[in-house]
Parts: sequence; C-alpha cells; structure tokens
Amino acid sequence: MKKNQRMRNWMILVGMALLALGVLSGCGGDAENQPEGSTQTPANTSESASFRTLDEIKESGKVVIGVFSDKAPFGYVDENGEYQGYDIYFAERIAQDLGVEVEYVSTDPASRVEYVATGKVDIILANFTVTPERAEQVDFALPYMKVSLGVVSPDDNVITNVEELNGKTLIVAKGTTAETYFERNYPEVTLQKYDQYADAYNALIDGRGDAFSTDNTEVLAWALSNPGFTVGIDTLGDVDTIAPAVQKGNETLLNWLNEEIRLLGEENFFHANYEATLAPVYGEAADPESLVVEGGVVE
Repeated sequence: MKKNQRMRNWMILVGMALLALGVLSGCGGDAENQPEGSTQTPANTSESASFRTLDEIKESGKVVIGVFSDKAPFGYVDENGEYQGYDIYFAERIAQDLGVEVEYVSTDPASRVEYVATGKVDIILANFTVTPERAEQVDFALPYMKVSLGVVSPDDNVITNVEELNGKTLIVAKGTTAETYFERNYPEVTLQKYDQYADAYNALIDGRGDAFSTDNTEVLAWALSNPGFTVGIDTLGDVDTIAPAVQKGNETLLNWLNEEIRLLGEENFFHANYEATLAPVYGEAADPESLVVEGGVVE
C-alpha cells in the first residue's frame, strides 16, 4: 500500500473516532441534566405540577390552602400574625375533617388560578367567584356564598349610578370579576389596576381614583370600618357564587369537598361561620340570607 493511501486511511479512522466520541459526549450531557431516575428529557418537562390526591394529602398530614392575607373579613392576617376570616374559618374545618394540619399560602387575586392549576396549593379558598372562564382552568366545588359587585367612593363624591363613572377613574384589583365586568360592559371607564387589595384601597384613600369596585360584601365591610366612604352601588351585575377550587382532574379531592359542603349544610355551618366572622363587621348592614349558601344549594 502506498504511503499516501495509508495516510488517508489513518485520517479517516481518526475522524470516525472523534465523531463517536462527540456523540457519546452529547448523550452523557443529557443524562447529567436529568433528575435521578428520570426517563423524561428536559425538553419534554412540563411546568405544571401534578395534583395531590385525597389519600396523598391525608398521608402527608397537611393540606395546603391558598387564601387572602389582606381582605378582611374574609381572609386576613391579624395583629398577632394569625390568619382570620370567613374563608379561614372554613379552611380550619376542612383540615379538621381531613384529619390533617393546614398550611396557608397567601395569594393575590390575579394568582389564584395559577396557584391551584400548578399545584402550589391543594385548594383555593380566596373569596373565589365562579366564572365560566375560570371553570375552564380549575374545578370548582359546590358554592358556600353568594356575591355581586359593589362600588365604594368618598362621601364628598358618592357614585350611586354606574353611568356616573364615565370619564372617571375606577380602581380595581387585577384578576377580579370587577376588572372583567367593567372591561366588557363599560370600556369608557378608565381602570386603575392593582395587584393587591391593600394597594387598591390605599389608592382610593389617597384620591388616586374616584371609586373602587370589587365584591359588594368586601366594599361594604371596608366602608363600615373606614369613615368617609360610602357604598353608593351595593349590587351590580349578576349575582354570582363563591366556591373552593382544586386542580383540574383532581376528582378525589373535589368529591370529598362537595360531600363536606353538603354535610356542613346539615348543621348550618356557614351561618355559624357568618356569625363568628362577618356579623361583628356588618352588624345590621347586611342580611346573612343574602350572602350565605348552605349545603351548596343556592336559593
């Protein structure tokens, strides 16, 4: 064999060896980036977390529930750093009947769907109004409260009719039914949006907007505790319901919640909840029958 032929053959062999080493190195890199025991490549990894079934929650000894921390009297943190309110009262009973401890996760209005849809919480109890759009992303249990929208404004310029908001600035919280309602029905109203309820109320107090709209139950409670403001519109839009929500497809937890709500209705649990958490705030300004839903049955 001629010398130049031998040289060409040697170069071909070296090239093939280098190519094989490159392929092996690439495969080794993928394996290093995978979790131990995983058969799924990083490219196929989903950002969505799988839900915990009812049995898994019980076995863990803990249920994780998303609630508000700044929306008194429904979900808030008191001066001692403890969660309190109508939703908390219900959450504590859920944990008791599950036989587990409860871990609260504070959420804001716009994060409620995401928190339950990605498994950050097992249940959302953050004054969550049932809507068709949300029902496409989460599974709602039976309702435990009725609600519609309300509008609160300063005493020196009370808004008593929605048309009075034309050309004015209305404060809303992001991800709420108030935001959706006004965007769809009153596009001429300028919306000033905030992530947190506390920031929205501070904006109203500071005069950065002419009025604030959210659930009528909430604005009524706030106005009673904040002299100088009046709920001029106490019912706006449809009467909706508030219900717990779980991740899509979590049938074991959903079925348990539905049965729990039905059983609690037999003991008038939610009326007792109202008396303990809402009556001290509302007094005679609200009728519990217009708010409370027992056994998941809306009357």
